[in-house]
Amino acid sequence: MRILFLTHAFNSLTQSLFVELTTRGHDVSIEFDINDTVTREAVSLFRPDLIVAPYLRRAIPEDVWRNNICLIVHPGIKGDRGPSALDWAIMNAETDWGVTVLQATGEMDAGDIWAGGHFLVREATKSSLYRREVTQGALDAVVKAIGKIEAGGLVPEPQDLSVAFRPLVKQENRAIDWARDDTATVLRKIRAADGFPGVDDVIGGNAYALFDAHPETGVKGVPGQIIGRRHHAICRATRDGAVWITHLKPARTAGERPFKRPAAMALGNELDGVPEILEPTWREIRYEEADGVGYLYFPFYNGAMSTDQCKRLEAAYREACSQDTRAIVLMGGGDFWSNGMHLGAIEGADSPAEESWRNINAIDDLCHAIITTETHLTVAAMRGNAGAGGVFLALAADRVIAAPHVVLNPHYKNMGNLYGSEYWTYLLPKRVGEAGVSRVMGRRLPIGAPEAAQMGLIDECLDGGKIRDYAKAFANAGDVPARLAAKRKSRREDEAARPLAEYRKDELERMRLNFFGFDPSYHIARYNFMRKTPASRTPLFIASHRRMGGK
Repeated sequence: MRILFLTHAFNSLTQSLFVELTTRGHDVSIEFDINDTVTREAVSLFRPDLIVAPYLRRAIPEDVWRNNICLIVHPGIKGDRGPSALDWAIMNAETDWGVTVLQATGEMDAGDIWAGGHFLVREATKSSLYRREVTQGALDAVVKAIGKIEAGGLVPEPQDLSVAFRPLVKQENRAIDWARDDTATVLRKIRAADGFPGVDDVIGGNAYALFDAHPETGVKGVPGQIIGRRHHAICRATRDGAVWITHLKPARTAGERPFKRPAAMALGNELDGVPEILEPTWREIRYEEADGVGYLYFPFYNGAMSTDQCKRLEAAYREACSQDTRAIVLMGGGDFWSNGMHLGAIEGADSPAEESWRNINAIDDLCHAIITTETHLTVAAMRGNAGAGGVFLALAADRVIAAPHVVLNPHYKNMGNLYGSEYWTYLLPKRVGEAGVSRVMGRRLPIGAPEAAQMGLIDECLDGGKIRDYAKAFANAGDVPARLAAKRKSRREDEAARPLAEYRKDELERMRLNFFGFDPSYHIARYNFMRKTPASRTPLFIASHRRMGGK
């Protein structure tokens, strides 16, 4: 089928649907929902058999939904209607939730239902539930709905309009009463607003939105007060414990659009005198061992890795290499394995160019440590999506496995035509060959894990629940000494042919131009990305109907 995606942005759910439907042979093109005229033009150019709206913030024009089947992905169970479905589900501590695919009509979320499904609600942020359970539910439901449409003659289920339409969650609904709310309530409120819009609050007389909260049970204090800090995170007391908050967004001021940044960076001198908590119960980087394998977890917020995080992760990795194990598995996070540089920390720095340079060098140092490891076999286990430098950080390992649902965006160009580093000019040709490099780096489209395995970018797809069995077998096979010897031999041969230092030098010369050169594209793209500047047009690499004039 010719399927047009009408979406506010090319977000994680939209990318996953794009990968799934194109893999199934459908011709998918994408149009950003900028205004009604642009939408009508896209429909006229592409002449779709079906329009799918994975992520919309406004209504589809009446003449479009009347003349085309338009399917809306709603992150709520049957009968739920309104723009804050997932927010309310978390706020109300729902345990059973779902995804519904319904047909667009003149009333919001009131159309007939084509498909739907349920999932159990984890204790997690809205963003995490959206990227995992909602995305998987949407994939299943959209595929099911398309099957019904292709079969023909099937009538969708009428919507039950007796259920009240739930309004947008407002900040007064999210407000934290630090004196009365317990830790579980504070967590629900912040998690229900994660990603967007955050929970408005006041710290030191200044207004901020709070993001990314984690429970802390080891300390207590006066509710609402900052009672500790750890690296870039702050710890605030609740009525019965405390929570860590990793990111803040300052309130909007005249002439300045705020953006999320690490909490300690946002507060600056406000944290003078706040003690560091050396042994917190929540840790950003965590290591554990089992069956001769060391597992290193680093679920950084949104997969972003700041200079400091890269340095701490490198130190943790080197410590793991000193242990009496045979393999090290780099687990990343459950939502993102890694997305490379921390653009928020860069944007908030006194000199974004200088911080970009420090950040890329810190990631390169980490990559170098993994590439040159001779004592252990290494595995990158990608349980979540990865982008840009995060993909090539994974390729530094001996083996790369990914869950089937994982989506990779290995290209850098979408961020202001960045060249990229992380030794990609060494690592990528070894996996896909010189001919495959342009296919990976040039097309700018997401790659699903199964396709990545077919093209050699990763070694294989593996369900996340099977990682430990895989790692145990890998680390305890009888040929481990031979594998390590072959690894050392290959590394010596590669180094003799061309030293790693030369790859890094050449990559960083190009990156220096991105950061300090006359072309400001990277800085403009980063500025707009961090502030979520609405798109003024759909990029041609995803809008095939505009590249081909609709033919």
